[in-house]
Amino acid sequence: MSDGRAWQGNVKARLHERVRERGYASLTAFAEARPAVPLYLLAKELGKDDVAAVQVLSGLLAEAEQRKQVTRFVRDVLVRELSDSLPNGWPAILDDENRGEVAMALGTWTAYTPTTHEERVRRAGDALLATPPPPGWRPLGPDDELLRTLLPDEEA
Repeated sequence: MSDGRAWQGNVKARLHERVRERGYASLTAFAEARPAVPLYLLAKELGKDDVAAVQVLSGLLAEAEQRKQVTRFVRDVLVRELSDSLPNGWPAILDDENRGEVAMALGTWTAYTPTTHEERVRRAGDALLATPPPPGWRPLGPDDELLRTLLPDEEA
């Protein structure tokens, strides 16, 4: 995407057109059919040359805001980040290498979080580090029981 095509034209219209071409009514429905798939892979599937992961993220957030499901969106983003950074699940031991992978996933998640949820996300990340999930834990979607405990559906 170094040629900038992802930013040319009407990005929202392009995203909606691409998901409709694939038989989905919304970007959210498209993403939900691909649980735990990292955002950059969703973008690549929608248009490897003219769709960026941040555009998918922004579109998903906009739809979540309309549906008043931002907390669920936030959990979904964490699932996608953990899937990318920790493909074998939560590490049994947080040695330097594993700590770096966890920090990368949590840091990216925090960076992708809307300001309305930043404090809740920081607390949830701290809780995951203070009381780690069982080794191998891999949430497969935003409705994972542990994630719903850390970030209940109450909208901030």
